[in-house]
Amino acid sequence: MRIFNSIATLLALYCLSAISAVASAAEMRVVSLGGPLTEIVYALNAGDRLVAVDQSSVYPAAANQLPKVGYYRQFSVEGVLSAKPDLILASDQAGPPEALEQLRRMGRRVIVLPSAPTVAALEQRIHGVAAALGLRDDGRKMVASVQQQVAALTQKPNQTRALMLMSRTGEAEGGGKNTSADAMMSLAGMSNVLAKQQGYKPLSQESLAALRPDVIITTTRSLESMGGMDKLLASPGLSQSPAAKQKRVLVMDDLLLLGFGPRLPEAMKQLNTLVRK
Repeated sequence: MRIFNSIATLLALYCLSAISAVASAAEMRVVSLGGPLTEIVYALNAGDRLVAVDQSSVYPAAANQLPKVGYYRQFSVEGVLSAKPDLILASDQAGPPEALEQLRRMGRRVIVLPSAPTVAALEQRIHGVAAALGLRDDGRKMVASVQQQVAALTQKPNQTRALMLMSRTGEAEGGGKNTSADAMMSLAGMSNVLAKQQGYKPLSQESLAALRPDVIITTTRSLESMGGMDKLLASPGLSQSPAAKQKRVLVMDDLLLLGFGPRLPEAMKQLNTLVRK
């Protein structure tokens, strides 16, 4: 009887401990430094734990109601600390590195997750965020769903010549290799007309004219920066391209297109509408 009572007591204590851990995780105050990480938190239905985010965290709309602590690459330590977080989720591009170390020295829990524009890195981001929030099972389910959808949507290499245009100051830049832009085009099976270029670089009218893309992909903010659709299609470097003549231009939300977050399948669906079979 004593053994039975001891086992029952241990089980009761274990259950109380588990319940306490779950309650503690649910009450956790979280700061997110990176738009894709913020999206994952919301996708895990844990948005109520966020107390501050960085300026790249613009989706979902609820994220825009939270205090901002600066851009994740140059965030404010004071801003983060003022939110009194228990946990900071940070992209591996968040910084400067000394700022993250300062947070750790002050006793804050900092978890750094990969930002690479790959499906494998996205899976690591989801698992990492889910584990930190005590939601491992939900993370596994989300990863399985993303894997299934991405596998179904990934296109074989095709004949579509694509140009990814970006702009922050009104000057057009093209996305070359080792960019989120190139990774997205690759998933859609498209041929990047700037495959010989590394990173994002400004494009002259002459170089644009020589590219002759079948399709142009850009972001909402970039299109605004370049003066709108009419100005883009009429620009000297692009007006005679097949893409401009046929008006085959896809404009997507910045974070959806380039964030490699949990909405990746949605982004792939939009890109696949441009693919030439």
